[in-house]
Amino acid sequence: MAQDNSPNKTITKNQRRRRTKFTEDQLKILIKAFHQNPYPGYATKQRLALEINTDESRIQIWFQNRRARHQCQKKSEPDEDLESSQDQDHSEEEIQSREDRRCRTSYTSSQLHTLIEAFMNNPYPGIDTREQLAKEIGIPESRVQIWFQNRRSRFHVQRRREPDDQDSEQRQDQEQDL
Repeated sequence: MAQDNSPNKTITKNQRRRRTKFTEDQLKILIKAFHQNPYPGYATKQRLALEINTDESRIQIWFQNRRARHQCQKKSEPDEDLESSQDQDHSEEEIQSREDRRCRTSYTSSQLHTLIEAFMNNPYPGIDTREQLAKEIGIPESRVQIWFQNRRSRFHVQRRREPDDQDSEQRQDQEQDL
């Protein structure tokens, strides 16, 4: 399956970048590089980008995602020698803080639907409401609380952007009238 990795695609601020799909051969190269060094430098990422014909930024994201997935899997296994797989640029404190992170919570579409519906009714639910939601959708209350915090933050950012978008549209309309 071929991929579309052409650089300089124009993406407006409301569009998401298309998911990069790597071929088996590209993945073999990336996985081999990951096993050699999960924290490659810029030059290595550039070389890999040329080798597999994609952007360096896509390589960087792939390594970030791979490290996150690798660490979530490692948590259940006993600690191995971390220093052998790290660059000298990363302090032990930084490595420890990455290990202490929880794995990203994935929500099903039905869970998201329930959370969004609850958010539209009340963006600031109390503990009782959050506990009821958590029980209903089967995730810890602390994850529900974080979801609401993140959703409120995203909501406020979107509301701040809307007047800017409307102002720029009005200016363009006025310029066209002149």
